Amino acid sequence: MNQPDLGEQAISKAAEVGIENQLDEVEDLQVDVRANPLDLVGGKLESVTIDGKGMVMKKELRAERLILQTDAIAVDSVKAALGNLKLTQDTNAEAKIVLLEEDLQRAFNSEYIKGKLQNQKLDLNSETVTVNARNVKFTLPGDKKIGLEADIEIAESQTTKHIALSAKPSLDADGNKIAIADVEYHDRENAAFAQALLDSTKEILDLRNFELDAMSLKIDKLDVCQGKIIMAASAVIREFPDN
Repeated sequence: MNQPDLGEQAISKAAEVGIENQLDEVEDLQVDVRANPLDLVGGKLESVTIDGKGMVMKKELRAERLILQTDAIAVDSVKAALGNLKLTQDTNAEAKIVLLEEDLQRAFNSEYIKGKLQNQKLDLNSETVTVNARNVKFTLPGDKKIGLEADIEIAESQTTKHIALSAKPSLDADGNKIAIADVEYHDRENAAFAQALLDSTKEILDLRNFELDAMSLKIDKLDVCQGKIIMAASAVIREFPDN
């Protein structure tokens, strides 16, 4: 691969700073802008590649890896000469996102998700009870399944139920959310307590959590593997983040 020239380096660095400003944390971020100098004068970039490791996104969700590769991009040539990526039209890209089991477990322990699992109202045997989920454990055991366990405290009776289940996540119709199917309960008697956990799983895996400003993502493929989830997605980028 040819070494980037000074113009490419300046644009790449500006884009890196803009993206970093949208993240809570990032371990390593590389933005590689490729442009023929003559094309750049005419407002065209060959491609932009974003490669992020350890990116902490919305709702404290960490992505082990996020790689985004654009098609050719039309930009404002004057701003590009000053190191800014100002798109003159939307551009398409392909993305790959890798989530580790421990990242998803961490998301369940975030204040946002823990708050959603407290003081849930549930109709149980013709009564409305208040339940709280504690000690949530999320696993990726393989065979395209997720595993969930939790202790469910029932406030009114001051009792605790332990629930455990496995399920298969899949893409829903709109391509940016996850559907949960083939739920298997280890004890069906406690199945009524599981819905809040399943809803939180779908919310954590919502692809919109990984969108930067002025970007939309649609999942094309979902692979649930032992220890990790890999998502392939198509993206539409309306603007790159400013620095």
